[in-house]
Amino acid sequence: MGAEGEVKTVCVTGASGFIGSWLTMRLLEQGYTVRATVRDPGDERKVKHLVELPNANTHLTLWKSDLSVPGSFDDAIHGCSGVFHVATPMDFDSPDPENEVIKPTVDGVLDIMKACAKARTVRRIVFTSSAGTVDAEEHPKPMILAEKEAWKFAKENDLDFISIIPTLVVGPFIMQSMPPSLITALSLITGNKPHYSIIEQGHFVHLDDLCMSHIFLFEHPNAEGRYICNSDDINIYELAELLEEKYPKYEIPSRFEGIDRGELKKVKFSSEKLKKLGFEFKYGLEEMFRGAVDTCREKGLIPLSSKKGKDEGEEKLL
Repeated sequence: MGAEGEVKTVCVTGASGFIGSWLTMRLLEQGYTVRATVRDPGDERKVKHLVELPNANTHLTLWKSDLSVPGSFDDAIHGCSGVFHVATPMDFDSPDPENEVIKPTVDGVLDIMKACAKARTVRRIVFTSSAGTVDAEEHPKPMILAEKEAWKFAKENDLDFISIIPTLVVGPFIMQSMPPSLITALSLITGNKPHYSIIEQGHFVHLDDLCMSHIFLFEHPNAEGRYICNSDDINIYELAELLEEKYPKYEIPSRFEGIDRGELKKVKFSSEKLKKLGFEFKYGLEEMFRGAVDTCREKGLIPLSSKKGKDEGEEKLL
């Protein structure tokens, strides 16, 4: 996306989150100067993992921005050659989804697009279209509306815009709290039954593959349009068997009420368009879950065991 040796300054929205922080880390490793937008740069607890990244002292700055505040991204984006829009309200349990999820999602995307148009320096915008499952039928509206409005604005204002549609993102992470997608992905380990239906037909991608695909598509001169980013398709019974084999210290369920294994059809989401452009996925399911489980254990977010007689941790299940 630029001449060799050129200083590459990019903006990452929602940089303190699960995807945003890992993407920021990878961008810094590759020599980018990153403007990371966060809600409160002064909240050390939420930005510590960013400021401690390698090269952060010379190539990272934090910018106060909020999707609900019009114009708050203007300064961070001004002068950038690229924008990675990762920040999205994903509180699907909100009692007021229209105002707490849908409106800030759509308005926030448009505000960022307007900032890109005003900057006149942004060569490409990479938009993370979904931070959960591609087929989350219960809550498709915010991301569908946001992406639709973003595409419309991009075409009307001649902006180079690309959207990436990840499936359920799993892997190691550097933020301190439990990433929402891992609450779902590790629900068979933690016994979080309300999340079982989301992984009835599971589709997964490693966090690092997702973040590297963002950079790949930003840099590739022929990248255009929408790209599904998915590496593995597996149903809940197959996932339970995998986790039971790899993590025998946990009580992994083998039966799921209302989910008939015999009636589950194989559903796949193809990343063929991304692969044809030259992107290669590096991680499979075992590596995804190993990274996620190991990190959660290290941070005390899940117990070391959930079987009786395996008293290796005092942490409560999620």
